[in-house]
Amino acid sequence: MAVSDLRYGWTTGACATAATKAAHAALLTGEFPDPVEITLPKGQTPAFALAVEELGDGYATAGIVKDAGDDPDVTHGALVRSTVRRGEPGGGVVFRAGPGVGTVTRPGLPLDVGEPAINPVPRRMMREVLGDADVIVEISVDGGAELARRTWNPRLGILGGLSILGTTGVVVPYSCSAWIDSIRRGVDVARAMGREHVAGATGSTSERVAAELHGLPEDALLDMGDFAGAVLKYLRRHPVPRLTIAGGIGKLAKLAAGHLDLHSKRSQVDFGVLAAMVGDAETAERVRRANTALDALQICRRAGVPLGDLVAARARETALATLRGAPVAVDVVVIDRAGTIVGRAGP
Repeated sequence: MAVSDLRYGWTTGACATAATKAAHAALLTGEFPDPVEITLPKGQTPAFALAVEELGDGYATAGIVKDAGDDPDVTHGALVRSTVRRGEPGGGVVFRAGPGVGTVTRPGLPLDVGEPAINPVPRRMMREVLGDADVIVEISVDGGAELARRTWNPRLGILGGLSILGTTGVVVPYSCSAWIDSIRRGVDVARAMGREHVAGATGSTSERVAAELHGLPEDALLDMGDFAGAVLKYLRRHPVPRLTIAGGIGKLAKLAAGHLDLHSKRSQVDFGVLAAMVGDAETAERVRRANTALDALQICRRAGVPLGDLVAARARETALATLRGAPVAVDVVVIDRAGTIVGRAGP
């Protein structure tokens, strides 16, 4: 199925906004609008069915089940609740984190330390539906604390639950934007914490190796995954003095060939490029016919050719070229499947 055939969904920010509008209406009138319609930043006007309605003494709560469409979103099916209470006259809109919504504990994010993890655009959307009301808005997500363990929130210093996210209100199926945004926030947090050395790794094993090799704390580790280009381009604009790139031979062979997106669907290992790194003609030909990058590594190891170091050096050249002279020193660490370092390049 093509991505264009997939069904779009709604962000937690859109769900929280719709729930807030419904709860506020019930607080004022005693009736919950169902469905409740909101206007998104780009003009779409989706309507949301209410899953929860609760009207109490001085408060109203509405809940909406998040529909992420056909995206494999960790919060798909989560129940997003908004409880609206009357606030102090002239107090405007005050946001609070309810159960399952995190609190910011580190600098570098677009919210101050101590604030509920309700991002700026969802806050603006909720203020728009509330008008000039003086209210306290508490957003919660059922099971959000458990779901947050499967996100980048703990590493970013957002503790206790999920973030209420979204810049457009729409979830695009299989979009890379959320991952890339987390990479950027990771750099922002590291800079705000005064870190002078960060690491971007392609997976958990290479991340562990990089952290142990350089003694890096958790907030210096970037969830790079396949998005080497996202790390390098953001550091080009927001430099940190030193970057370690760590990964398996297959992923970093792609970086060595000039690919910045290392996903298997978007780039492949170029065995011709690997062969060209090998001086010995017979070994080079065997590398050219190899089945995998690990196979090529083993061929070179038997021939006494340091393919891991050669890949690391070429991958570092790609990284430096992408940084375009930004003041970032780069080293590259290549590992095998067991987590053994098989190649290094750089300071």
